Amino acid sequence: GETRYNKDKILQGQGVDEPLSATGFRQADAAGLFLSNVKFTHVFSSDLLRAKQTAATILGKNKFSNDLEIKYDARLRERKYGVAEGRPLTDLKAMAKAAGEQCPSFTPSGGETLDEVLERARDFFDFLCRLAVELEQKEQDVCAAATRSSEAPAEQSGFPWTNHCSETELSSDGASQTLDASILVVSHGAYMRNWIGYFVSDLNCTLPTDITKSQLSSVSPNTGVSHFIVKLENGNVLKPEITCVCLNQDSHL
Repeated sequence: GETRYNKDKILQGQGVDEPLSATGFRQADAAGLFLSNVKFTHVFSSDLLRAKQTAATILGKNKFSNDLEIKYDARLRERKYGVAEGRPLTDLKAMAKAAGEQCPSFTPSGGETLDEVLERARDFFDFLCRLAVELEQKEQDVCAAATRSSEAPAEQSGFPWTNHCSETELSSDGASQTLDASILVVSHGAYMRNWIGYFVSDLNCTLPTDITKSQLSSVSPNTGVSHFIVKLENGNVLKPEITCVCLNQDSHL
């Protein structure tokens, strides 16, 4: 969600730990309502305040998962911008120009390189894949969950994409009920842009047909939602098959 620093185009990175603005809380509420029917098995968030507040607000609106514990992980923090943190974005651009470089590849003094951000994202994604494999291996638990999902609940859980996104189709019978894990991750714009770039460039993620290069390289709007389906054939965490259902979705705002 938005902070006052977002609105004023001031870099926050990791060193500025601003709370959500009133607008940011409204955005988080809207995202929570949008995702209220998704049955999450896990919730992870950056340990920076703006992400923690966003995750808690989203989960508080959820019909199925609001008793889950949010796990905070420093690997999900925004890119560190060093001496540029707390300063206007225009200052970062001026620093890059003076160095003969361009944003976002420029690294200010004390900041993280894009490779360092990517390493954090890669490490966290590997952790998620191993988590999913461990869940699959707990056969009794999986069978019990399958039995429960086959019963007709008062309210059906599911993803809200039908009328909002390009069709990289989920099955009409509700793919969420066949997943070993349904994981909500709340992070930050520059970090997620790098993570998505890793999916596309390194892991050959399948994209919706109408996604443009500019959309791939742009930062998500505040509380923008992206949805990926990850398949690990025979528990092989080294070769995940990734499908992007939607990218930086903001129709809830």
